[in-house]
Amino acid sequence: MRRAIALLAVVLGWPSLAIAQGDCFPGTESNEAKTLAIFSVPLAFGRGNAPEMFSGFTAGLELSYLPQVSDSISTPTVCRPGKGPENTDLLFALPRPRLGMPLPLGLTLQASWVPPIRVNGVKANLFGLSLEKAFGRFDGLVFAARAHATFGTIHAPIVCDDDALQDPLSECFGGTKSDDRLRPNIFGVDAAVGGSLASGRVRPYAGAGYNRLEPRFQVNFTNQFGELDDRKVEVNLDRLVVFGGATWQLAERWGLTGEIYAAPADAVTARLIVRTAVGP
Repeated sequence: MRRAIALLAVVLGWPSLAIAQGDCFPGTESNEAKTLAIFSVPLAFGRGNAPEMFSGFTAGLELSYLPQVSDSISTPTVCRPGKGPENTDLLFALPRPRLGMPLPLGLTLQASWVPPIRVNGVKANLFGLSLEKAFGRFDGLVFAARAHATFGTIHAPIVCDDDALQDPLSECFGGTKSDDRLRPNIFGVDAAVGGSLASGRVRPYAGAGYNRLEPRFQVNFTNQFGELDDRKVEVNLDRLVVFGGATWQLAERWGLTGEIYAAPADAVTARLIVRTAVGP
C-alpha cells in the first residue's frame, strides 16, 4: 500500500511523503535500533591483543569483519514505515590502524584513526581510544581492565542508493543519491584474563564487558523536487559483550592476534590484528 501511494505521489507531483516526517526516536526493539546495534559490534574498539604486564610503544593494523544486516532487519518499522530495506551492506571489512603507548602507573593507552577516504561510497572519519591497566600475574595469568570509546562520523548512501533512485516504486525515485551520516558513539568497559601456552609464543585470552551505545543517524537526501530530507534517528542502547582470542608472537618484535567479539543480542565479528614494537 505504501509503495502504491509513493508511486501516486510521483505521478501527481506531490512532494515526498518522507519530507513531512520529523526526527525519529525508535524504541529499543525496532528494526532501526537493531540495525544500529549490529553496526556497533564491529565498530567498538576492541582490545586487539592478549593482556600483558609490560607493554611498549606499538603500531599495528586491525581488520574487522562487518556483519551483514538481513533485509528483514534493515527494513524500517518506525521511522520510514513501508520503505524497503536500507542499503546497509557496503563493505566486507573495516581496516583500522592502531597505536599503543605505555603511561605512568602501569597504564596503557591505545588509539586509532580511520581517515576520511571514500571506499565504495563509504567515508569514515572514525576515532578509537582505550585506557587499560594490567594487574599482575597469578599462576601465570594476567588480568586487565579497560575503558574504551569509539566516536567520529561515517558517511554512506544508506537510505537512497543508486538502485533506489531508479525504482519508480521507491520514495527515492528521481532524487540524488543520499550521503547519510552515522555517529556511532560507543562507550564501554571490559575485563580480560590471559595466559601463555607451554611454548610461551601463544597467549590465549577471554573477557566480557558492557557497552553503552548512543548512535546518531542523520539522513541527507534530496528528492526529485529539490527538497532536502535531513531528519535524525536517535536511540540509546545498553549491551553486554563477550570476546576471546589469542596472540601469537611471530618474532621478537611482531605479533598476530585473532579475536572473536560478540554482543549476543546483536551480532558477532572477527578481528585480525598485526602489530610490531616501535623503538628500542
